[in-house]
Amino acid sequence: MLATRILTSAVLISLTLAALFLLPPRAFGVVLLGVMLAAAHEWNRLAGFGRGRAAMFLGGVLLFGAWLLFGPTGFDHGWPQGVVLAVCGVATVFWLLFATPWVVRRWPRRSPLAMAVVGWIVLAGVFVALVELQARSPWLVLAAMAIVWIADTAAYFSGSAFGRRKLAPEVSPGKTWEGVYGALIATGLYALALLWVAPHAGYASAQSLMAVAGWLAVVLGLTALSIVGDLFESQLKRQRGVKDSGRVLPGHGGVLDRIDALLAAMPAAALVVQYAIR
Repeated sequence: MLATRILTSAVLISLTLAALFLLPPRAFGVVLLGVMLAAAHEWNRLAGFGRGRAAMFLGGVLLFGAWLLFGPTGFDHGWPQGVVLAVCGVATVFWLLFATPWVVRRWPRRSPLAMAVVGWIVLAGVFVALVELQARSPWLVLAAMAIVWIADTAAYFSGSAFGRRKLAPEVSPGKTWEGVYGALIATGLYALALLWVAPHAGYASAQSLMAVAGWLAVVLGLTALSIVGDLFESQLKRQRGVKDSGRVLPGHGGVLDRIDALLAAMPAAALVVQYAIR
């Protein structure tokens, strides 16, 4: 099993890097839309859609993604600010105002229509966010996704070493508050490292203590959102009575299992880049 996980991870990392750095934005968007369709198929399973509703949901994801890339949205090495604000803004509001209490209060799965709307919001949000970031710079995508990866890794090791108090035992019994603290510390250090690297990459450096504090708050906020995304998908799986969202990735489960934290963090990251980073 470990060998399978390592091999799958190596293939995924290689394909991700190749797509990020070798494909132009629209081609990257087409490839990513394929990934979103695989995730949408798994969402059908978690939402408990029948065959007809599943087909409508998949069709909605495909049509909206194609419209964004090839329709009259003004896509040309990224979208106009209004498109990013609308799609990523709605997704960020969902994660902040709806997904968080959804997890805390352990709300049951909603009506099929509500689950379809939620699925479209979260998949469209991460799709637009990643394509927009890649259009600006593949390095921005890696820097943003690294927040999630570092948080997940630090949470695992700090939780394993020091974990005592359960974070959400009814949703994900393995997660602890000590893991959360470890994730926040690790990503906070990563944020400070990015401040040192930013001027060398052509981005403005923080000029005041308030700017540094603001940047730390942004990265820690993205870390918190990534944890919410992880818990949200875990809750949907638990309510559905399944261990993984799918089986497409040997040793790793499904696509949603790999991108659950990215779903929540990337739309907000795209908004930060759009309006705060020059």
